[in-house]
Amino acid sequence: MQSDLLTIGGRQFSSRLMLGTGKYPNFSVMRDAIEASGAQIVTVSIRRVELKSAGHDGLLDALDWNRYQLLPNTAGCRTAEEAVRVARLARATTGTNWVKLEVIPDARYLLPDPTGTLRAAEMLCAEGFTVLPYIQPDAVLARALERAGCATVMPLASPIGSGRGLQNAALIGTVLDGAGVPVVVDAGLGVPSEAAAALEMGADAVLVNTAVAEARDPVAMAQAFALGVQAGRAAFLAGRMAVRETASPSSPQLGVVRLPDPEVPA
Repeated sequence: MQSDLLTIGGRQFSSRLMLGTGKYPNFSVMRDAIEASGAQIVTVSIRRVELKSAGHDGLLDALDWNRYQLLPNTAGCRTAEEAVRVARLARATTGTNWVKLEVIPDARYLLPDPTGTLRAAEMLCAEGFTVLPYIQPDAVLARALERAGCATVMPLASPIGSGRGLQNAALIGTVLDGAGVPVVVDAGLGVPSEAAAALEMGADAVLVNTAVAEARDPVAMAQAFALGVQAGRAAFLAGRMAVRETASPSSPQLGVVRLPDPEVPA
């Protein structure tokens, strides 16, 4: 599996699990969970860091960024213009041109705005950003984002922080079909088996936050997600068996010892 690398924006990664930094009880647990996960790409909300809201002050200093690819995100941005401004601020603050693009005007379900996301992606790609856009599982939008120059597309499994799992599997399948960039399933995963299922169906990676941060034992859950992702990817590469309408015996039938058929009563 060490030779099966994930390539994003010209960089290669051995881990296919990305981790968020929100909702942990403290920085110590966050650090231990990220370490246990083996994640190499870690996302941080620049907007919240900028505003120094509770639980985020000092976040950029809490991790050794020589060990991780920092992925600033535009969480909290409602319009394309806000997202572009925050992405520029992130680059100026951190020195990285990577950005997880989120344009979310919907406060109830936190569903991303497709037109706003595409507009912001076009502007940021033109400015040299490595853009990883968070989207609803829409194959038409995904292809448009590819053409704009995005490094990945990140369709949601179910609403952010809901823990509902892979509810959009069929639609994510349409995004995977013919994708020209890595597809990262993001949001809504609750347990490692759901991450494994996403990788089994062909997703290149998953991004998880709440499922780890709000687990009873975040560090143990982070490790469990790492194992789930590894298992799912290995299964995808191995190739699943064919699905059959009827049973298929696993042992050869030739030479099986059989008793005579019982007499059928008249």
